[in-house]
Order: sequence, then C-alpha cells, then structure tokens
Amino acid sequence: MRDILQMLEADGRLTVEQLAERSGRAVDEVRQYVAGAEADGTIRKYKAVVNWDQVEGSDQLTLAFIEVKVTPQREFGFDAIAERILRFPEVRSLYLLSGSYDLHVVVQGKDLREIANFVTSKLATLETVMSTTTHFVLKGYKIDGDAMKDDDIPQRLPVTM
Repeated sequence: MRDILQMLEADGRLTVEQLAERSGRAVDEVRQYVAGAEADGTIRKYKAVVNWDQVEGSDQLTLAFIEVKVTPQREFGFDAIAERILRFPEVRSLYLLSGSYDLHVVVQGKDLREIANFVTSKLATLETVMSTTTHFVLKGYKIDGDAMKDDDIPQRLPVTM
C-alpha cells in the first residue's frame, strides 16, 4: 500500500475512488487502508503548498535554517534536546543529521529580528546547545516537492500561421 501513501503525499486531494483506480485496488480496500493510516498516525495531516509570492498583500513570514551542534545526553542521546526544541512554536521542522552539525531546525518568524531573538534567547541558551549557525531563506524555488514557478507557461510565443 506504499503506492497509496505516495499518491496522497503528492496530492492530498485525491479521492478514495481515484486512489483505487490508479492503484488497481478495490475502493473499499483503499478506504479502509486510508482510514487506518489516519487513525494510527501514519498519515499525519493533509496540507496545501502555497506560493506566497503570488498572494497580493500577504505579509510573508521569514524562514531560516539553523544548524545546531549539541552535546547528547547520557541514556537519551539527541532525543531529549530535540523534544525541547520541537516544542517552541517558531520551529516548523527539526531533523537529526549526520555531519558537522547535529540538528537542522527550520524556524519561521515575522522578520529577521524575531528569528534572531529566538536563537539568542531560546535556542542558544539551552544547556546542551554548543553552537548555532543561522541561514535565512532568500527565495524558495521548490517547496515540499513542488516548483514555485508555473511550468505550464510557455517559454516562447506560439507559432501561428
């Protein structure tokens, strides 16, 4: 049933009937599977990817990626510090990484100052945080697998006779 999840991940608006048709399964089987996946938390939520650059008058929020180096805690590793960080409302996503930094935190705020305040007063003050590096997003070209530029727009004028 992995294909059902992949189809929903690509387009959460697909109906059970469309999923069944595309997967070659019975509608009732797909309905039961999706309901179970929603109930057990496999499907976390359905959401829209919005290109805020196209919304007139929108107050766009500032997005930042923060690399965090931490000291893992005995018996808990990185999980305990991750649990604390993910509770901050500014945190949109949080990942454990391999490499020179341990955690990758995606933060959203109304402006650079609000994000800087989050880093200096909340994140960097945690006792296990050794260092942070903040990168502010200037422009998003592809978000959650979706290009933010319309591919349907022709690149040149059509030839007419």
